[in-house]
Amino acid sequence: MQAGNTQGWSRALIAVMLGALAANAEAQRIPGYPPDVYDYDPRETALLPPYCKHTQAFREVVPGGDDQQAIRHWEQIMGADNYLHMHHYCLGLMHLNRARILARDTQTRNYHFSRAIGEIDYVLRNARHDFFMRPEMLTRRGEALVGLKQGPRAVADFEAAIAAKPDYWPAYAQLSDFHRSLGDLGKAREVLEAGLKHAPDSKGLRRRLEELEQEMKKPSTKGPGR
Repeated sequence: MQAGNTQGWSRALIAVMLGALAANAEAQRIPGYPPDVYDYDPRETALLPPYCKHTQAFREVVPGGDDQQAIRHWEQIMGADNYLHMHHYCLGLMHLNRARILARDTQTRNYHFSRAIGEIDYVLRNARHDFFMRPEMLTRRGEALVGLKQGPRAVADFEAAIAAKPDYWPAYAQLSDFHRSLGDLGKAREVLEAGLKHAPDSKGLRRRLEELEQEMKKPSTKGPGR
């Protein structure tokens, strides 16, 4: 093949790839919102925990984020070496919110679930293993995995969160919700009861258990032997 033809094919391939990337980005657009979370839309940043606006990247664009006293405050609470990475977790939460609240189609929803997992993965890899936020991050990643229909991986994350902090009730809640979504009401109840042993004051677990018990009292729609 002549050099000119090779260069032509290369240019054509690059054009196709760039076109595909542009089409993918366009496909993930959410009407009325910026193309990506990196635009830090105030409506989205307002949904985040208070520490997020003082993390790297956020503090440069979110009003009030560059408050040095607040930055030092959160560094002391989380540890400076952990807080250094937390902007990735906050970005992950923004993607999770887009997937769960704003997305209107499966493709966009899955895109943001995947992006959320990538951001949370980064913090789990780079923060200290004993970081107290780890159970929450595992639970959030599990939520995204459920959204992508990756149940076994999600269950592993919920169970890892529980093992790391047995009284962290949101992990039990998400694990129970997952089993309930599969129709395994007995397992869902078992998880809630285990959670209430460690977190007896959890209103979220108690409410779920009450709802589940009501559901279990309803006559089964399945016929005999089915």
